[in-house]
Amino acid sequence: MPFFKIGSSCSYLKYSGTLSRIDCLSPCCCGFGPKLVADVDFFSPQKACRVPPAKVTAPKMPSKLREKQEQGGVFGAIKAALVADQHVPSFVADPNYLMANERMNLMNMAKLSIKGLIESALNLGRTLDSDYAPLQQFFVVMEHCLKHGLKAKKTFLGQNKSFWGPLELVEKLVPEAAEITASVKDLPGLKTPVGRGRAWLRLALMQKKLSEYMKALINRKDLLSEFYEPNALMMEEEGAIIAGLLVGLNVIDANFCMKGEDLDSQVGVIDFSMYLKDGNSTKGSEGDGQITAILDQKNYVEELNRHLSATVNNLQAKVDALEKSNTKLTEELAVANNRIITLQEEMERVKEESSYILESSRKATKDRTADGQALTEARKQLKEETQLRLDVEKELEAQIGMRQEMELAMKMLEKDVCEKQDALVALRQQLDDLRALKHELSFKLQSSDMGVKQKSELNSRLEEKTNQMAATIKQLEQRLRQAEKERQLAQQDNRLFKQEFGDKINSLQLQVEELSRQRVSFWQDGKLRTQEENAKVKEPLRENSVLPHSPAFPSLISNICKNCGGTFCEACSAHELPLPSSINPERVCNPCHQRLIQQYSSSPL
Repeated sequence: MPFFKIGSSCSYLKYSGTLSRIDCLSPCCCGFGPKLVADVDFFSPQKACRVPPAKVTAPKMPSKLREKQEQGGVFGAIKAALVADQHVPSFVADPNYLMANERMNLMNMAKLSIKGLIESALNLGRTLDSDYAPLQQFFVVMEHCLKHGLKAKKTFLGQNKSFWGPLELVEKLVPEAAEITASVKDLPGLKTPVGRGRAWLRLALMQKKLSEYMKALINRKDLLSEFYEPNALMMEEEGAIIAGLLVGLNVIDANFCMKGEDLDSQVGVIDFSMYLKDGNSTKGSEGDGQITAILDQKNYVEELNRHLSATVNNLQAKVDALEKSNTKLTEELAVANNRIITLQEEMERVKEESSYILESSRKATKDRTADGQALTEARKQLKEETQLRLDVEKELEAQIGMRQEMELAMKMLEKDVCEKQDALVALRQQLDDLRALKHELSFKLQSSDMGVKQKSELNSRLEEKTNQMAATIKQLEQRLRQAEKERQLAQQDNRLFKQEFGDKINSLQLQVEELSRQRVSFWQDGKLRTQEENAKVKEPLRENSVLPHSPAFPSLISNICKNCGGTFCEACSAHELPLPSSINPERVCNPCHQRLIQQYSSSPL
């Protein structure tokens, strides 16, 4: 952490969250402590007159402060600088005040780190590697945030502060985090809890769920109280703010190669030089190329593919280790079987010896004359042999129990190996599915490109057809106007025709009235004539059997009305009119003629 010395009034100054201000970390002549802000923004020309740049130097950090920073983090060095000064005000020495100041500074540093990381990632195409310096500094800042206010655990080697303990709780709160925790525990080369915690942070960022895990952890303060002090960053509202800021990192695709990376011995020191910016410097030209959604899915599938490959390799290594242990246990089981057989043979031999001793003792008891000392020795030897036999039987039972346990362990190992092999087959199947999905996505991308080209061609054709339709519509409008003019002319001609035809109808009605009067007169005169003629006609019909040979039949047919079918004389049926049933004019009687004239005059044209 760079410290800057300004004149002789203030000992050390530290940059706060806003890069235009510097926080005073030691009491000076004014009597204020760490929250005193000196306006020494020498990065912009408007404020350069306050503190000349020539007076700002970057001296070498004292060795004691460097040791404090390495042991207790950034703010351990700040506390050391405060304690070293003898003129410390009372409120500066307050631990709550110092912790609040540390939380605020850490939150500001997290804001700067996340903002810079997102901007640089967008400029570089959203994909970052582990060698990228802002990404490494982000993990250093997160490590300091997790270490803030952490309770020390006493071990036989001394006190130890590790943030791996709180991170292990995440798998209990979010089941999806169990995969990350298992992967971290299976990584080779990680020997310390600090290395495991760093690997966990990288895997969570690569999974794009770091914000979700941190939010779930911060919401359970009852569990965090076992690891953190009450005024630690993870226990206060600054922790929730940082968890919310981490949501923005979901747009970044991070690629980490965890194998071969020494996470245990890395020194977590924040480099403030990359956050110091010149006010006159212009922002670099931002890249205008953006990755589409399908490319993002492709990157995610590739990352998941690599992760599954690593998991398959780990499972294969476990299977090899289990096979080796299985072979070793088989050898041990064979040795134990040989030992059991040897013990059984020895037990048989001891039984034979004991039976022989019993027989000899019985013979000795019968022989009263034998020496008493030999009898006592024989009894003593019998007791020893009996005890030896009991010991051998106990050892045999123990070996039999060990053999049964080893057989049970072998069965469990075989079952575990079968389960691991099934899991390996399932993972390989998932890997094949992901590869097929990748090919399908690439095929869909190509088909979508072809569809876009076809749609563009179709749009051009539709535009041409639209232009043609517009020209056709103009022609039809012209025809419509012309037809409207013709219709108006036809209506005018129709009105003139109706006027002329009405005059004719009036004249015809007058003629009809005149004819009706004549008809009445003729009707009275011709009625008698008709009766006489009918009588004359009927007489020849009776005489002749065939009607067509009668000379009066043609005259009778000529006087039949074609409209009503009645028979009339020549005077009463002298008019002719066109009928609906015939094209040519037909002879009709006078009443039908008058009625048809009225119908024709009243019907519309």
